[in-house]
Amino acid sequence: MDYLTFKQKFFELGCFNNNQVFAWYPAFDRNNLGRWTKKGLLLRLKRGYYTFPEYKARSGYAYFFANCMYRPSYISLHAALSFYGIIPESVVQITSVTSLKTALFVNNIGQFTYKSVKPALMFGYDPRLIADERSVNFAQPEKALLDLLYLYPEYKTEKHMSDLRFDEDFLHDEMNMGRLEQDVAKFENSALEQRFRTFCKVYEL
Repeated sequence: MDYLTFKQKFFELGCFNNNQVFAWYPAFDRNNLGRWTKKGLLLRLKRGYYTFPEYKARSGYAYFFANCMYRPSYISLHAALSFYGIIPESVVQITSVTSLKTALFVNNIGQFTYKSVKPALMFGYDPRLIADERSVNFAQPEKALLDLLYLYPEYKTEKHMSDLRFDEDFLHDEMNMGRLEQDVAKFENSALEQRFRTFCKVYEL
């Protein structure tokens, strides 16, 4: 198996895993993946997952890789809030929510963090198109906010909420308060409800 034939088969996928390779060509030599990675012809995302170096510079692909590497998951927390422009900081790592165990992967693309929630809390996300018409699961703005308050309980005082520096124009003009109220009830968590009320008081929602 030569590299060019392999690339022609898998490049358009964006990223791929070992199972896809062996399903296509059961006699594939696994050592090729290691050799091609050492030569810089492939990038290893995590054990058994790879992409091609051309995708490193393509906009939005870090989000796509985050969805692919750990399923089920969706982009949320700081990464989603930054994506929507709700918080001013650009994010260094891609943060996701998953019903699997908490995980962290670091590779040549970046740092990918996955925070665990129970399966009942895997709601409030939609597919969004990024580059090349690829679809990525993103938390809705309302769910990204609640995920943050739920998974980071240290955000609990009025000062903590103020220090988050949420965009008040977005909160007042674009945040769906009806959805927020419905979603916070789905958590069935009194501590989260209290933090949410504190957040609403600070930002006069």
